[in-house]
Amino acid sequence: MTTKNLEELADAFALFSDWEDRYRYLIDLGKRLTPMDDSQKTDETLVRGCTSRVWLVADIRDGHFHFTADSDAHIVRGLIYILMLAYEGKSQEGVAGIDIEAAFEDMGLSGHLSPNRRNGFFAMVEKIRALSVVCV
Repeated sequence: MTTKNLEELADAFALFSDWEDRYRYLIDLGKRLTPMDDSQKTDETLVRGCTSRVWLVADIRDGHFHFTADSDAHIVRGLIYILMLAYEGKSQEGVAGIDIEAAFEDMGLSGHLSPNRRNGFFAMVEKIRALSVVCV
């Protein structure tokens, strides 16, 4: 089951008739990310499996996860924004309960991203899921 925010984002993607506009929207979403401090961009926080460089840090406060992430690629920053929308502030059970695959399909991303970007997206998902278990 997707969250309300993910459903709203899927509706927003559906408003665009062509994929060039959707890519621009995805890039614009990436501009909304909170900047990540360069000191957090280390080999330890680098997400493996992404063609672009992606860094991801998790923190848990009061039983809820808070993520900081960044990439050197504009479209990937937009994908990170989607993941932050899905997972930010969730409990461990909340992280596990997000059907991000369905949300990815609902937004129409699976058919329009390159296989490398798709693999990178799901590498980020796996890292978030792994961090949500380790950080508890």
